[in-house]
Amino acid sequence: MDDRIPASSLPTLRQLQFLTAVQAEGSFVAAAEAVGVTQPTLSAGIKELEAALGAILVERGRSGAVLTAAGAEAAERAARTLREVEDLVRAVQAAGRPFSGVFRLGAIPTIAPFLLPRVLPLLRKRFPGLRLQLREDLTGRLAEGLRARTLDAAVIALPYSAHGVASVPVAEDEFFLLCPEGHPLAARNDLEPGHLKDEEVLLLEDGHCLREHALSVCRSEPGRRAADVGATSLATLVQMVAGGMGVTLLPKIAAEGGAAAGAHVEMRPFAEPIVGRSIGVAWREGGQREEEARLLASLLRDLFKTANPA
Repeated sequence: MDDRIPASSLPTLRQLQFLTAVQAEGSFVAAAEAVGVTQPTLSAGIKELEAALGAILVERGRSGAVLTAAGAEAAERAARTLREVEDLVRAVQAAGRPFSGVFRLGAIPTIAPFLLPRVLPLLRKRFPGLRLQLREDLTGRLAEGLRARTLDAAVIALPYSAHGVASVPVAEDEFFLLCPEGHPLAARNDLEPGHLKDEEVLLLEDGHCLREHALSVCRSEPGRRAADVGATSLATLVQMVAGGMGVTLLPKIAAEGGAAAGAHVEMRPFAEPIVGRSIGVAWREGGQREEEARLLASLLRDLFKTANPA
């Protein structure tokens, strides 16, 4: 017995798009505007979808449009279906032509402003058909974006492990000491981690992977402490140091990218370089864009080698 649903009874991709728009916008008017159709067209599409599925999906009222339990289930599955179709289109378009069409790239805030301005012009020059969509966010949310297929690759700090996410390192990023102008440690040419034992080491707030990398250095020396305050960004962290609140560990990529430019601070390398983290490229394990993610990693590796020849 053939229990397949007739093609004429299957919902269209456009109807699924209408439903996910209603869920996101909460009203027919806003949803219609979001997908570029008139409100009557969207309303008719939702009614046709309800008829095809045999269930009420949206409750209409003066306060807006609310999805029923069946509607919420349908919208969740519709969103996954639409992402799969988008993946199909991108995979076919990119077959044999890496970095063609839209490529959605994420990067963490302690890397994005210092690395992306260097690499994006190279990508655009080498791959003129590339249309980049950029997203700056914390590592955990970027990993979720990779798994949910809303991102194709992400530049993150390693080590990092998450189910369904693969990664490869491209460069090591050492730590520099950042301290207020005139600080005694700024005059040292033999700077080592032990010299921070009695210093207030300022860190980024919870959620930033750089905090954990800096804490790993602090924990390596008994008696060394980190300050209780946490900055929301490297720019804030630099100004806190300039204000005399303590010292911090600044990644080399941020230092070379001008993160401390204009601030009343001094920066010193450690006598023996401290590698605080690795910079890497991550992608969805088994995803269609793995080849391009690895190509991006290779390009970044060459970029770092050119900037820091052996």
